[in-house]
Amino acid sequence: MKWNLRLAAANRGIWKASALQRMLAERGVVISAGKMSGLWSGQPNTVKLDELDVICAVLGCGVEELLLPETEKVPEPMPATDSQATAVGQPRTVAPRPRTGRSLPPR
Repeated sequence: MKWNLRLAAANRGIWKASALQRMLAERGVVISAGKMSGLWSGQPNTVKLDELDVICAVLGCGVEELLLPETEKVPEPMPATDSQATAVGQPRTVAPRPRTGRSLPPR
């Protein structure tokens, strides 16, 4: 996923991270300068869902404008190996594990 906060903010006339940070604080979301830098630069470490709600409310946008899918970066499925070759819905042979006695109690 690509984080698109800066462009979404610019489309609404918000050009500085500090201005958005102030608007978020007015709505009860206080974000540190370091985290705001990550949100603004396009590489946030984390974004909490409640913060995402407030960001969308402040900008008047939906999540789909902030998070853009990058499907070209998703790896292709791996070919099935013999151990994975059983199709869904096909019965598999299940062999019971041998029991070699009692397990030890937890330490």
